[in-house]
Amino acid sequence: MSLLTEAIISLFLVLGGTFLLVGSYALVKLPDTMQRLHGPTKATTLGIGGTLIASMLYFWFEQGIPSVHELLVTLFLFLTAPITAHMIARAHLHRAVRRDDLVSEEEEVRS
Repeated sequence: MSLLTEAIISLFLVLGGTFLLVGSYALVKLPDTMQRLHGPTKATTLGIGGTLIASMLYFWFEQGIPSVHELLVTLFLFLTAPITAHMIARAHLHRAVRRDDLVSEEEEVRS
């Protein structure tokens, strides 16, 4: 494996690890459930994606066979993480917000 290939793979691993660290820190330190959703859905998803892409590149350059498994896991993760966050946010709003506190569309148009 060439030095350039190792540098690219290392870059993806470092970027992925950095995003994972930031996402995990946000999950622990942010005060509200709605704010905590941003850590795992944005930063951690990019971190896992970067790590999986580094793994895919490593096996492609090392064995000469492109690894489809990591690509499928990455695509599945990028598709399901926003949907999961949306469902968690809706459940949180359903439990935490009273119906009287919601502004209806008619009231919004009047003001």
